[in-house]
Amino acid sequence: MTAISRCAQSKAFAQLSWRQWVEPWYFIYALQGAVIGGMAPMLLPLAVVRDGSPLYVGLVMAAFSLGGLTAPLWGRVAEYIRWPRWLLIGGFLLTGIGLVAFAFTTTPIVWVALALLQGSGAARANTMANSFIVEARPQEQWEQRMGWLQTFYGGGQVGGLLLTGLLIQADVRTGLLVAAGLSATAAFLVIVVTRPSFPAPPSGPTPISLPPQSEGAHGFTEFLARGPLRLALRPVWPALRSPFGLFLASWLISFIGTAAFFSLYPVLMQQVFGTAPGVSCTIYAIAAGLGLILYPWAGQSCKRYSATTVFAIGMSARLAAFLGLLCLGLTQPSARSWLALVIFTLVVLAWSLLTVSGTALTARLSASSKTTKGEAMGLFTAASAVSGVIGAALGGWVAGHWGYAAVLALSVCGLCIGLLLVPSISFSKHFSGGSKDGPVSRR
Repeated sequence: MTAISRCAQSKAFAQLSWRQWVEPWYFIYALQGAVIGGMAPMLLPLAVVRDGSPLYVGLVMAAFSLGGLTAPLWGRVAEYIRWPRWLLIGGFLLTGIGLVAFAFTTTPIVWVALALLQGSGAARANTMANSFIVEARPQEQWEQRMGWLQTFYGGGQVGGLLLTGLLIQADVRTGLLVAAGLSATAAFLVIVVTRPSFPAPPSGPTPISLPPQSEGAHGFTEFLARGPLRLALRPVWPALRSPFGLFLASWLISFIGTAAFFSLYPVLMQQVFGTAPGVSCTIYAIAAGLGLILYPWAGQSCKRYSATTVFAIGMSARLAAFLGLLCLGLTQPSARSWLALVIFTLVVLAWSLLTVSGTALTARLSASSKTTKGEAMGLFTAASAVSGVIGAALGGWVAGHWGYAAVLALSVCGLCIGLLLVPSISFSKHFSGGSKDGPVSRR
């Protein structure tokens, strides 16, 4: 394809309306946003505190994030067998089963195991959803489709936060059961709405690229014979020595501090800024709702400028917001709670830029790391999970030794280091023969 034809194709894609970018299964993925992004992070700590101690809250939330480390395994499974539709269904069901069981147990070790199960199900569903775009759609459509996919996820998160605010006034157990019901509904809708050939497009030029010898039961047998753990870890080492590895390092380090903040968010806002938990939850929902507007714009900006540029802008905006919160936290914090909530809104809005550009960079840099797109998506999800585990544990330790305001300083330090690595990503891409966030062919 010539440069002129590629340019004409890009303009044609840009002129398509949102109906051409949105597929029916995006609405199903919105239920994932409601459960994983909105309900579970609020309901699990409340359920544990009711029958346990704050120490168990940290362990449960760390286990929930730890479940995301199974993402490379699911990405590898998807590459070896042609059952991506059923892998998505299984992810929803794992989450639902974990939530139902969580509502009827008071044993700490069971809490941790069930949180790990829920996190694994969420990682499985998230990895499959992103892979459905980068594996089954032309590269020219990735940013736009990812932007709309995250828009639906964010819309579900807003709905989940608002629904949680209503349900916790009655009973936390009821909230957990409702969340489980939404996960089961999502699994059922995948069966009803999608075709057995899903996610392959009806007449698309880019079908899912799986090894020809790895189809159906034969691919599954080969997968088991070669060892799931070995296959899950195989793509790690090449990725660490590539531009994709630098991007993962930037993402991981910067999100450790952010994860520490969000794991303590309601308590931190109350202790440092005097904001009631109910108000904090409502502001979070409003900010997430405003962020929906930025998802499509982020996808377009990745296409027009570059995913690296959008990623750097998102990191800079979040760094500025945490610096503002830190300054307020060190100078008469309780008298400026309204200003803290306004600044916190910027923290949430920056996520719209980061998640779209981060997913796009993962897809485009996967070639430089000698991994498939499915493996790269799994590693990307796993990096987020690692930052969540480390951030939750480190945030609790820092708050216990130096106070909750110190968690804001931790967030600032992590973002500073992560932002400093962004120029290295661009330089490494150029040096390895890539441009515009993707490799170019050598003549």
